[in-house]
Amino acid sequence: MQFHHQGYVSADPRIQPAAGIGLNRPAELPDHVDVLIVGAGPAGVVAAAQLAQFPEITTRLVDRRASRLEVGQADGIQPRSVETFEAFGFADRIVAEGCRVVETAFWKPDPKDPARIARTSRVLEDPNHVSEYPHITVNQARVLDYFSEAMAFAPTRMQTDWGYEFQSLERTETGSHPLKVTLLKKSADAPDETRIVHARFVVGADGAHSRVRAAIGCTPAGDSSNHAWGVMDLLAVTDFPDIRIKCAIQSDQEGSILLIPREGGHLFRLYVDLGEVDPADRGAVRKTSVDQVIARARKILHPYNLDVRDVAWFSVYEVGHRVCDRFDDVPPAEIGTRTPRVFIVGDASHTHSAKAGQGMNVSMQDGFNLGWKLAHVLQGRSPASLLHTYSGERQVVGEDIIRFDKRWASILAKRPEDFSSPQALEDAYLQITEFAQGFMTCYPPSMIAGEGEYAGLASGYPIGRRFRSAMVARVADGVALHMGHEARADGRWRLYVFADRAAAGQSEAMRTLADWLQHAAESPLRGYTPGGLDANAWFDLSVIYQQLHTEIDINQVPAVFKPAVGRFGLTDYERVYSVLPGDDIFAQRQIDRDGAMVLVRPDQYVAHVLPLSATIRLGKFIGGFTSRQS
Repeated sequence: MQFHHQGYVSADPRIQPAAGIGLNRPAELPDHVDVLIVGAGPAGVVAAAQLAQFPEITTRLVDRRASRLEVGQADGIQPRSVETFEAFGFADRIVAEGCRVVETAFWKPDPKDPARIARTSRVLEDPNHVSEYPHITVNQARVLDYFSEAMAFAPTRMQTDWGYEFQSLERTETGSHPLKVTLLKKSADAPDETRIVHARFVVGADGAHSRVRAAIGCTPAGDSSNHAWGVMDLLAVTDFPDIRIKCAIQSDQEGSILLIPREGGHLFRLYVDLGEVDPADRGAVRKTSVDQVIARARKILHPYNLDVRDVAWFSVYEVGHRVCDRFDDVPPAEIGTRTPRVFIVGDASHTHSAKAGQGMNVSMQDGFNLGWKLAHVLQGRSPASLLHTYSGERQVVGEDIIRFDKRWASILAKRPEDFSSPQALEDAYLQITEFAQGFMTCYPPSMIAGEGEYAGLASGYPIGRRFRSAMVARVADGVALHMGHEARADGRWRLYVFADRAAAGQSEAMRTLADWLQHAAESPLRGYTPGGLDANAWFDLSVIYQQLHTEIDINQVPAVFKPAVGRFGLTDYERVYSVLPGDDIFAQRQIDRDGAMVLVRPDQYVAHVLPLSATIRLGKFIGGFTSRQS
């Protein structure tokens, strides 16, 4: 964490100085806003937390609830989400609070007595060490709390406006705020009040029954599986030995259970198979009582006992798989002819079962993807065409999640005798691990994802995939750290320059690149960063050398990688890195020893890979998504 560059700080350094609209943020909802986000669920709060970093943008987050969520439906946090939490500054705290899931135990009918279940195997959650982050479970309400804190600590001092219910939306096509939104303000001690808000952009994060989605004519397509599950969070006493381990449990005749240990050391969740649903009477299964689901769970867990002391949360649901064909208000035939103004994120755009642990995780990535794009367009740093990439990128992800979820939900619903082999369930689980963790997303070529002509220079950083961190040493102080963890969700692009074999100050290629970055009109620092800002305000540069930190003279490192920051023009030494002994990032991420540049988006996805000499290509690519600045 960096601070003191604007002057001495003695208070909590996580609280950024108020700026812009945060200096005098009105308590009441304004009549005009830049961005109105409807729904303070996972997708909405991530988009809001990202936009909260931009003091000149008026963003308001409204929710129909009267106050914060207390009992959340989602609980599984995949490693990609924890990686995102790191960018927002609270990964370590939520991991400490959550329950770490390190393995899954598989239980099946005992061959000696099929009426009893027996453990057959255990599988590691991340056998291939895809991520340094863990898979955890934690109440969704706490995830929202942490993002709400990030909003409140941001320069805009953003907070959720509770008690506002979305009614309608009209696109007027006039003025600077062409969206007319009608809200109903509900209060326990006052009559309902209709409010009109005029917005530049609207984000619908209002769930599976989204009114924003209906207002723009999007219809989710898909189906239900005709299979129902009862889900409950329990405090119970049991002799089932794996009660604190994630388990997939298959009984011989009574169905299946997915068991998820929860945070706090005592709570656990059961997804209990209720069997097939009669399509002609879908309401019948929803009347299943909690006592009936507990009784079913006891039969599945035989011969183990389940003494339920408290049910913290309970629901019955059918597995539904639905996704919209677009995630904004521009029909396919009109793409390129007008700017998207209304967007849908999270469950408003895609729904699927909870057992794969994807709903909240995918929703948060929707919000992360969209938030910085709205900010860049509103700031004038990017053209409005950037907004088309949100639907173009995330709609495909929604379809991928549906395909994945259908496969996994059908596998869990199978009877033991329906599997092709005794290990089929475990094998299927291992095959989906990396996808389930959130690391298989790959965005196609676009204005913010290169074609990949030089992708071989950094094979460990595929274009369109998330930037995978690795250990390095910080040259200034020798501290070993994860380089990717230094990137905050501050809306900045990042250019990682992997130096060639020469020592600092002795490479002609590095000198030429540094000179171009510092002086050329096409450089992101000169042509695409406004005057008066710190040199790294919009594009953060890092350099990684192939030598050990003890072999590098920091004074020989080009000045462009040690920018002057803050009102005192202090030198920032913290983006100059080296390899670690026996832990070489060049080898781990297959970086060409002649060097390479890796450009990374604000949402942590790799945008381009280029050789050190490709300055013209880099400038042209950046010019495709960034507007010229004076």
